This record gives sequence, C-alpha cells and structure tokens, in this order.
Amino acid sequence: MIIKNCTVITPGRELRNAAVEIDGTYISAVYPEGAALPQCAECYDAGGNMLMPGFIDLHCHGRSGFDIVDPSPEAVRTIALDKLKEGVSTLIPATLTLPEEQLAGTLQNIVDYTLDTSVKGAKIPGVHLEGPFINCKCIGAQNPDFVRVPDINEVKRLNEIIKVFKVSYAVEVENGVEFTRELIDAGIVPSCGHSAASYADFSQAYELGLRNLTHYCNQMTPLHHRDIGLVGSALLKDDVYTEMICDKVHLCPEMIQLLFKLSKTSHILLITDAMRASGLPDGKSSLGGLEVTVCNGEARLSSNGALAGSTLQFNHALRNVYELTGLPLSELVCTTSLNQAESLGLEKLGRIEPGFIADMVVLDKDFNVKDIFINGQKH
Repeated sequence: MIIKNCTVITPGRELRNAAVEIDGTYISAVYPEGAALPQCAECYDAGGNMLMPGFIDLHCHGRSGFDIVDPSPEAVRTIALDKLKEGVSTLIPATLTLPEEQLAGTLQNIVDYTLDTSVKGAKIPGVHLEGPFINCKCIGAQNPDFVRVPDINEVKRLNEIIKVFKVSYAVEVENGVEFTRELIDAGIVPSCGHSAASYADFSQAYELGLRNLTHYCNQMTPLHHRDIGLVGSALLKDDVYTEMICDKVHLCPEMIQLLFKLSKTSHILLITDAMRASGLPDGKSSLGGLEVTVCNGEARLSSNGALAGSTLQFNHALRNVYELTGLPLSELVCTTSLNQAESLGLEKLGRIEPGFIADMVVLDKDFNVKDIFINGQKH
C-alpha cells in the first residue's frame, strides 16, 4: 500500500509531497518529493495533509460517557474506538484508586477487548495504575477511602492479568522508596504523582531509577526557593520524563511556554488525563464515584472544585502546544508518541521510517483527524 501526497512529520524531519509505502504491518519505505513510486495494490491520497506517527496516550481514564474502570466491557470498547477520533493508535488506560478486586475486573475487561478481533479500536497493550499508593494530602480527584501502602505483590497480581506498564505512586509514603526498587525489578515503570515529596525524597528514588513524573505540576510539590520539590526536580534532572496535560487549564498557557523553553522535548509526554466527559457537552459527570461538574470544558469535583481529570482530546493538546510554543512540528511530534514509546519500552513505534510499525494519523492544518492507520490498516 502507498500513502501519497502527504507531508510526513516524524521526529527530526518534515518531508513535503512525500509518500509512504506499507508492507503488511510495517513501513517499508518513505519517498521524498519527486521520487518514482512503485506499483501497489492500494493507494491512499492524503490530499496534502500531515502524516504523523499514531499518538500514544499513556494516561487516559475515559471518554464518551465511559470510564475505563466501569464494570462493563462496553466501556473499554467505546473508549478505544472513540480515541481513534483523536489520532490515538495506542492507548495505555489509567485506572483509579479503587479496591484491588475492582481493578482486577477492569483489567480483565481490557483483556477481553484485546481478544475481540471484531473491534477495530486503539491498541491496548497494557495499563497504567494511577494509585492506589498515593499521598492523601495530594488526593486530587482520587478516592481517599481506598488509598493504601505500596504493595508490590498487589501490583504483581494485577500484572498477571495484563501488562502493567507504569505505576503512579508517592515516593515519600511508607515503603515508597523501596517500592521504587521493587517496580524496577519487576520491569514496571515507576512514576511519582499525587505526592508531597521533597527533593530529598525524590533523590532517594531517583538513585534507584525513578525517571517519571505523573501529570507534571499537578498534585505534586511545587518549585520553592528552599526546597525545589518535584517540579524543580524535573527541571534539574533532564533525563526525567514529565507527563503534561496541555489543555491550558491544568497548565496555564504561560506555564506550557515556560516548560517547553526549559525542558528537553525528548522527555516531555503529552497526555490527556481525560475522564468520561471527554467528547461530551458540559454538564454533570463523575470520576471514581465522585460527582463532577463540567463547565466550559473544565471538569471539577462538585464538592470542592478540585480538577477531576480533563476533557482534553489528544490532537487538541498538540495543537495547543504548537500554537503556544511556535516550535517546529518535527520537534514537537516526539512528545506525542516516540517519547511515550521509549519511556515504556514499546518498540518500533513513534517514527515514520522503514522498519517501524505502520501506526500513523492523517491530520489537516487545523489538527483535525482525517484518517488513522493501525498496523498498516486504515480504521
């Protein structure tokens, strides 16, 4: 198959009037403008639009009226299908602070989705456990009733159901530092979030291999001139991956500009942290059993006004960053897929190059998703 008449945007390169050849699941060739194209059984004309690697959302709770932890197989199917509208080809759903039994049921629903070949939604190779091992002082919109001490055995039991790629936890709580070592030994990415950690707390875990921060700047210790906290830690250590919710609410426009000025784009991970109200009009909603009110696209707990995830869509996050920073898309594109893939150890994703999996999204100049290809197939 050939995708022609496209502007290929891949990390470090932008090729106008280019073409991409797909052989089965993989990209087999990229042709610059003017190159002779081979005869293929199928040809897709991108109409001059942008072609980027398929987005990887590694922190998303829900969409279209469903949360991934809802006790219904329909929840997983609907979320995975509707994430395609945002250009997301790989989804790593994030769970909530809930009882282990409920988390296990959620993971089993995801397994059932992956085994159902009739559903053509985003790929879900595994999950991100956000909680339940967090600090109640930084609870955000998580449920305090189910917060507990970090327990690697619980994580291992869940990991037997489906791959746990990442666990968000507070390093300063009881057993938090040792938990970092245990996660790494189990091949799971540790990520600090919902945390009141000092720089000293972070440093202990950093020495053991902690290199990720969950929804950066939100529900974590801010930058202060007597203790730089978690926010300052990532600015000091440029090998730390930072998840960013670029909806201009969780991070104001000026903060987005500042972080992209000070941070290496090779370690920024765009996420949505979207909840069930994403893709729906304003109104009442919920997150983890807590009532949420959505107004002007902002999701907040009805009880205290705390932010309760976002309604952000992934393609809009990229558009926001592009408009705010003015950085070239060939640089920003790594924050949408390549960095996510490298941070989680997902191979052959995030570039439009021969040998990489043919997960690609077609976007117009306004970042609207026109089509998406997953494993070489148009969805």
